[in-house]
Amino acid sequence: MVITKLVGARVKRKEDPRLITGRGTYTDDVRLTGTVYMAVLRSPYAHARIRKIDVSKALSQPGVLAILTGEEVKQMVRAPIPALAPLPGMKMAQRFPLAVGKVTHVGEGVVAVVAETRYQARDALDLIEVEYEPLPAAVDPEKAMEKGAPLIHEHLGTNLAYSAKGSAGDVEEAFRRAAGTVKARWVEQRLIPMAMETRAVVAHYEAGPGALTVWNTTQNPHVLRSALAGMLGLPENRVRVIAPDVGGGFGSKIDVYPEEVLAALFSMRLGRPVQWAEERTENFAATIHGRGQVQEVEAAYDKDGVVLGLRVRIWADLGAYCQLFTHVIPTLTPTMLNGPYRIPNLAWELYGVYTNKTPTDAYRGAGRPEATYLLERTIDLVAYRLGMDPAEVRRRNFIPKDAFPYKTAVGTVYDSGDYEGALNKALALADYQRLRREQQERLRRGEGKVLGIGLSTYVEICGFAPNMPENATLRVEPGGTVTLFTGTSPHGQGDATAFAQIVAEVLGVPLEDITVVHGDTLAIPQGLGTLGSRSMAVGGTAVYQAAQRVREKAITLAAHLLKVPPDKVTCAGGSFFVEDIPDRRLSWKEVAEKAYNPPPGLPPDFEPGLVATVYFKPPNFTFPFGAHVAVVEVDRETGDVRLVNFYGVDDCGHRINPTLVEGQIHGGIAQGVAQALYEEVIYDESGQLLTNNLMNYAVPTTTMLPPFTLEASVTPTPVNPLGAKGVGESGTIGATPAVVNAVADALRHLGVDPAEVQMAATPERVWRLIRKAEGRRR
Repeated sequence: MVITKLVGARVKRKEDPRLITGRGTYTDDVRLTGTVYMAVLRSPYAHARIRKIDVSKALSQPGVLAILTGEEVKQMVRAPIPALAPLPGMKMAQRFPLAVGKVTHVGEGVVAVVAETRYQARDALDLIEVEYEPLPAAVDPEKAMEKGAPLIHEHLGTNLAYSAKGSAGDVEEAFRRAAGTVKARWVEQRLIPMAMETRAVVAHYEAGPGALTVWNTTQNPHVLRSALAGMLGLPENRVRVIAPDVGGGFGSKIDVYPEEVLAALFSMRLGRPVQWAEERTENFAATIHGRGQVQEVEAAYDKDGVVLGLRVRIWADLGAYCQLFTHVIPTLTPTMLNGPYRIPNLAWELYGVYTNKTPTDAYRGAGRPEATYLLERTIDLVAYRLGMDPAEVRRRNFIPKDAFPYKTAVGTVYDSGDYEGALNKALALADYQRLRREQQERLRRGEGKVLGIGLSTYVEICGFAPNMPENATLRVEPGGTVTLFTGTSPHGQGDATAFAQIVAEVLGVPLEDITVVHGDTLAIPQGLGTLGSRSMAVGGTAVYQAAQRVREKAITLAAHLLKVPPDKVTCAGGSFFVEDIPDRRLSWKEVAEKAYNPPPGLPPDFEPGLVATVYFKPPNFTFPFGAHVAVVEVDRETGDVRLVNFYGVDDCGHRINPTLVEGQIHGGIAQGVAQALYEEVIYDESGQLLTNNLMNYAVPTTTMLPPFTLEASVTPTPVNPLGAKGVGESGTIGATPAVVNAVADALRHLGVDPAEVQMAATPERVWRLIRKAEGRRR
């Protein structure tokens, strides 16, 4: 596709005027007549048997309408909450909307209440009496695999949900002929997604038609519709899910959650709309967490810094249950173990382990940040051991740009790339050699703040996936305006703007004449929502192809009206015309009117209307890539780390709207920096969530981040006609290892082995490393 005036332009977001003036509609803004409110009593224990539940006092309170317990809910639903694509041999623990028999993590729902007001429902929770028998908790995923560990799901007989392993090449031979090896243990701490809008649901069951409508903060309405239909025993065409404005998700709103089912059950019982909105403290314990992997890696390298082989062992902390993709996310780490490097020999083991914690699932990057962090920290270790510049070690291992399409050792086929080009551009952007000179000068002067420079190069897998088509329906209305229905369901990405740009480019109509509809299962036949950076690469391609079909049909009709062959008609600037007869011209309105009231003489197979529906099924994933450079200052005395500068070169193929792309990269970098320096979910040994609110979970503010200096690399993908790869997660994937490598680079000058540096690199952790190194020197 030729990138011309609208595709590739910096168009302001169509969504912004409505959102920034407070005229958006979020789920908690939905107001239906007769609405009642739900609240959920949650477990204070990580692991305990439920001996008795007494709801009599709560039921007698004014305004309280109904109460449900786990045992009652289990009898009411047709199936447990679904987890998709179970792995071969996997031991799957069934999850019901409320705990049955025992609780398995702090924050698990035990009893649900509905009352006339929010306050009455919340107050009723305090009157419910639950007798618990506390049990020992399994918190550490490695210890949870040991013999004698507390069993979270006794009927499974183990806490190991699944194990998998794979290899490529001759790993043992690679280690035998290596000039050296490095070994490290990297911990990918749990993170809380922390969307600005917490989860919410409104469920309205109408007994007359037997239809359920659910407004929900979801990233994939069609998946939720199918899950609710299956659990409630309703036909899918009697369940409608609407995702109104959604205030962020970062993956956490992909899942099917208990509260959505509970609200529907209450509405079916009471015949009234039921509303629930999550409190922030609930969000910490009841919404999925991200990451949560322990990764051991050993790398073999030759005297020139070429990595010959890798051995990797991963323990994935799944939490107490598998949500929609909980078990799948860790498998993306071995899928991307090669990164941008020609590593021919690989062996890996993966263990998915149940623990007494909140379930994990997709969080921005989902499995790929873990692989990139593992690799980029290891590449820096190789450089450190050999006394080489980390940029040079990367160059010696890159897949060359003339090798694409490139099949990696683990079997992934990369579409296109220029990894060395991106790194060289990032180094020039940062003035890398000047930074190294400044670093040495500070050390020579013995300044109190040490400079650290960290690099990362990454490649990620996007555009999910060859077996996951996306839908778009485009309709030109009789008046010439355009309505686009898309199966993707954005939550802040700006899809309505980018998709409208594509349609405007293909049809030659003004942007303001295009309305984009998403997030409504009644209006859109099917869709897989927004996940895995697939919206543009897959959903955008469906939009493009639907627009092309409508354009071709409109040209056929215009040619008939203009009495010329179709190949003589040009569609541009909002009209149809014959190039050498400029006064013979028709507007889209004129053509559209005739499309719905066809004139005589058209071919008999011409179907009235200007509508096209497309399902685009990509032949492969796409593989965005990039290079990041982070510059930090580390205070020798306090251990405080300050990010001074950040430089990034990211390649997502063709950029449909560079402003939207940069916004995604900025947000992603901010979250990547947050993991590197600030954010960490902490549980104690009994499974209590210690970081349970914003007072003790350190989300960075804008004052803690410098301006980011970004440039683009553009390597189009051949996988789709847009040449777009996806960009929603790139910043998060590349930023984290760059920042931690920068911290390790600063500390190595103070005698700290880079392998000792872990996330989050908080002042206390860094201070302890510095003091430990000083002790070794004494």
